[in-house]
Amino acid sequence: MTSSYREFHEPHGLPGGLGVLAYAGWQVLLGAGIAAMALGAIVLAWPEASLMVVGVLFGLYLLAIGILQLVGAFAAHIPGALRALGLVSGGLCVLLGLVSFRGPAQSILLLALWIGFGWLLRGVVLTGVALSTKDLPARGWQVFVGLLNVVAGILMIDLPFGSIAALTVVTGIFLLVMGVFEVFHAVQLRSHLKKALR
Repeated sequence: MTSSYREFHEPHGLPGGLGVLAYAGWQVLLGAGIAAMALGAIVLAWPEASLMVVGVLFGLYLLAIGILQLVGAFAAHIPGALRALGLVSGGLCVLLGLVSFRGPAQSILLLALWIGFGWLLRGVVLTGVALSTKDLPARGWQVFVGLLNVVAGILMIDLPFGSIAALTVVTGIFLLVMGVFEVFHAVQLRSHLKKALR
């Protein structure tokens, strides 16, 4: 195997496309974590925001994570079944995000359901990819972040919210917690990459 082949197909010392995925992955995770923490801080600082404002903010968030899932579904190491799940999950998150912009988010229940389904789908995909990819760097943290998204999604779907303030406070707390763990996961992934390069 020539060195140029190895540099192109096994960057960062990891087999196949895992090097490219891991290198880009820690940056995407860091960005997603910072965005989740920023949105969490905004909604916690502004809990009495109108349903329309909250719907647009969460619509942007669901749209962003949906697009990331759609792009991630085409990674070389993703098996066919998980690729399909990633496409469905990403597509639904994009759809839920777009629906949040339309204004029919006329009830707190619908908005909570949209956010909850987005997190639930994302969590299932993150966990599935981590469990099916043995060589994935920081695999344990991805499973943890995926399960955290699943739990947050289930709670958002199941909890009764009587006001927009209650919805924003609970969602803001979930976003802050998930954002912190995503940033920590990004740091762990970067650490694994540095060790692989040595």
